[in-house]
Amino acid sequence: MIAVLLLLGVGLVTLYSVSSFDGAAGLNYFQKQLTSIGVGLLLLLFFSFLDYRVLNAYSTKLYFVIIGSLALLLVWGTTIRGTTGWIGFGPFHIQPVEMTKLIMIIFLASFLSKKKTYLSVAVRTVASIVLVLIPVLLILKQPDFGSAAVIMGIWIGMLFASGLNKQVIFSLMFVGVIGATTGWFVLKDYQKERLVNFVNPERDPKGTGYNVIQSIVAVGSGGIWGKGLGHGSQSQLNFLPEKHTDFIFAVFSEELGLFGSGVILGLFGLLIYRIKEAARLARDNFGYLIAIGVIMMLFLQVLVNVGMNIGVAPVAGVPLPLLSYGGSSIISVLASIGIIQSIYLRRIKA
Repeated sequence: MIAVLLLLGVGLVTLYSVSSFDGAAGLNYFQKQLTSIGVGLLLLLFFSFLDYRVLNAYSTKLYFVIIGSLALLLVWGTTIRGTTGWIGFGPFHIQPVEMTKLIMIIFLASFLSKKKTYLSVAVRTVASIVLVLIPVLLILKQPDFGSAAVIMGIWIGMLFASGLNKQVIFSLMFVGVIGATTGWFVLKDYQKERLVNFVNPERDPKGTGYNVIQSIVAVGSGGIWGKGLGHGSQSQLNFLPEKHTDFIFAVFSEELGLFGSGVILGLFGLLIYRIKEAARLARDNFGYLIAIGVIMMLFLQVLVNVGMNIGVAPVAGVPLPLLSYGGSSIISVLASIGIIQSIYLRRIKA
């Protein structure tokens, strides 16, 4: 909880520093984020005191609810920056894909822990592929390649944790290589541009490569100790795009420097380590797999977001957990932390 609260605090302070220069619109970002954190912390407390094993009985219902929500987006979704991934309710927008990540963790933990007793590894693997591909294909229709990749990564991590033999591992690797090779032909043009500019952003420095170049400049200009909160030239003068969301890590790096960025990554490392301990002490396989799924969700999002901010991963629109602006992401992550607390509170006593 210390790591979570420190990350939330740093995120709010940094968001305020970049929002205050944008006038009323910028302060609106800050106020919405504050509201989302309040809702998320209430859910964290609720799930902490709720016995996590209750979720096992509702996992299938939650799965169909999220499938229905993702399908609804295709006909009633709000399009923002080319992605139809939000459902609007007045001034607020809900992003179902963020809830999908947590619900898929619960559903897969339930499915893999139940089926392990009477299904072979091969059958269990094939069945889980089908169940995961349904929401992934709906997410790709938005299109949101980054979130789809994170959910696939969560599935792979949980599948490995549930127990796989070498034959299945090599089969999955072969299918993954074929899928990655053929996947190029189903990507949207802007997604192909992102991949090309990841390799060589200088080919279009004023167009599709602009975001990555400005982010790398911001990260490098912070030096060891940073320029101080509110003094980042790239972020405060609006050279850095999407500074509230995708590129908030570049804002940290510019204003807090290498030292501050290292502290933030250290807090994420501490959080993931503590979740690993909760997994180790879980009293059942359901709790263990949920904890593994949350580890994968946090690790992959941090890896992709930080990677795209420093130019070592393609821009995928993946938020930095607990830090990027976005109510759905904040609420989903805090709810998942609450479930982890429930697993730890009900751990096997030594």
